[in-house]
Amino acid sequence: MRLVIQRVREASVTVDESITGQIGPGLLVLAGFAPTDNAASLGWMCRKVVQLRIFGDDNGQMNRSVQDMGGEILVVSQFTLLADARKGNRPSYIGAAPPAVAEPLYQQFVAMVATELGRPVPTGIFGADMQVRLLNDGPVTIVLDSPA
Repeated sequence: MRLVIQRVREASVTVDESITGQIGPGLLVLAGFAPTDNAASLGWMCRKVVQLRIFGDDNGQMNRSVQDMGGEILVVSQFTLLADARKGNRPSYIGAAPPAVAEPLYQQFVAMVATELGRPVPTGIFGADMQVRLLNDGPVTIVLDSPA
């Protein structure tokens, strides 16, 4: 599993000209899943996202989590995060889980994040052509791979 976590002032995802999810201050999480992902790796990544201290405290130090500051999280599936572009000019997606495997992992991850955060988590639509808008804050962008 690979995540790109961006601290945002606001973010939204649109499918077919309809907004499917939007947030104010918080985190935009782009999520790609591998065939080897399981409940343990999803849980580890979920806790990392919610507890990652990348928001400023009263002294301007990145010492607060999205949970600490009452922020929101928007999760968008993105299989291209597992692309391998080391050979040639056309990326290979062999490392990405096929949709039949990835979609349940995505749904499970979103549910875990919502539980850990204590509020609903807006999303895109799995497998759809999505337009993502965001206003980066910082910018702060973290790439996180599961321990496996």
